[in-house]
Amino acid sequence: MVIEQIYTGCLAQGAYYIESNGEVAIIDPLREVQDYIERAEKNKAKIRYIFETHFHADFVSGHLTLSKKTGGIIVFGPNAKTKFDSHTAFDGEVFKVGDITITAIHTPGHTMESTTYLLKDKNGKDIAIFTGDTLFLGDVGRPDLAQKSNMSQEDLAATLFDSLRTKIMPLADDITVYPAHGAGSACGKNLSKETVGTLGDQKQHNYALRQDMTKEEFIKEVTDGLLPPPAYFPLNVALNKEGYKSIDEVIKTGAKALSVNNFELVANETDAVIIDVRHQFEFVKGFIPQSIFIGLGGTFAPWVGSLIKDIHQPILLVVPDNMEKETITRLSRVGFDNVLGYLSGGFEAWKTSGKEIDTLPSVPANVLEQQIDKDAFVFDVRRPGEYEAEHIENVPSTPLDFLNDHISEFPTNKDFYVHCAGGYRSVIAASILKARGYSKVIDVAGGYGAIKKTNIKRTQATACSNSK
Repeated sequence: MVIEQIYTGCLAQGAYYIESNGEVAIIDPLREVQDYIERAEKNKAKIRYIFETHFHADFVSGHLTLSKKTGGIIVFGPNAKTKFDSHTAFDGEVFKVGDITITAIHTPGHTMESTTYLLKDKNGKDIAIFTGDTLFLGDVGRPDLAQKSNMSQEDLAATLFDSLRTKIMPLADDITVYPAHGAGSACGKNLSKETVGTLGDQKQHNYALRQDMTKEEFIKEVTDGLLPPPAYFPLNVALNKEGYKSIDEVIKTGAKALSVNNFELVANETDAVIIDVRHQFEFVKGFIPQSIFIGLGGTFAPWVGSLIKDIHQPILLVVPDNMEKETITRLSRVGFDNVLGYLSGGFEAWKTSGKEIDTLPSVPANVLEQQIDKDAFVFDVRRPGEYEAEHIENVPSTPLDFLNDHISEFPTNKDFYVHCAGGYRSVIAASILKARGYSKVIDVAGGYGAIKKTNIKRTQATACSNSK
């Protein structure tokens, strides 16, 4: 028996390859499926089942493409309804994969179709659970992503409480827990950096599995402090329910090299957003006017999904050499399939052509230290939790996730500074602001990590009044 976690850091997502005696099950596959196919072919095994723990909101799953290419049966849990051929499992249904079995355990609460899959070895011993977004290491799935008119997030949280206590916690402590996400995912609040653990450890250390916790306490703790989900989440759910284009087709149409003149022509004739994915250090030195920075080196796809509201938005790309397919693939993971092409030769081609370029002022923290006593305008674009832990005295919280809600707060006629934790998110924010005409924006290089090394006054927050 083989159990392999295939973890994708930029999405904080875990897919699973399970093989036994020539048969394979895949759980929660990414949209690009060739890796799973090649693993099975290498071992002369056949992909028999493609299990989905729920309708994912944070990424487009690869179930449809994988099924079409391999003949594998797509399996969802109870209550799931799709517009394509799939098998809706009943609670307790057993699927045989080689010498092992996988049992569908209905665990609603994160969503109403959420299902945990229990793997038993050839002797019938419980080995592992694949919990999707029902149970993470250190946390549980947020209960606000599948609200219907007759179910509030509190109703869903109560359902999740029952699922955990009646379906998950009675299982043996030595069972391995394989969740769908780790730290960095927006599907929970306090996910561990670890991506594999034991159920016994979770019973001891996961706040949501406390033995003495009442349902009312669970509901309060699970729903407290939830930020609004990213705008692209419901759009991804729809794609996962209804279907989507093959990623091969998306890459073929998007990986179109455009000359400098053609790139400019397409940009002028469409409402395409120009996304520059180079490192922030390169971007601040020079970029195409009106382009925005979202670097591949960070959590690229989730930030695109959070900041660009429409997955159908036309996109033009500025990428490093030979990174166009990687960029298009990452965009497609969150449903952004409408790439019109990329700049052939990258930014250097634009620069040497003599076209207009723009730059972004970026200063070290000691420059901010010199200006802070002169009533400098400073904006902290970290997330509320980071801000609440510590921030510059008298500086408001203006999280990048909700930048649009704070646009009116940024000055247009005097210099102002933006910072994040390390410099990635602040350049994203600054590029968006500059594209919208806020020409006085200045990035603080190194972010709060650099600020802490200065004598700038800092304080812990008691409230986050300016954030959402």
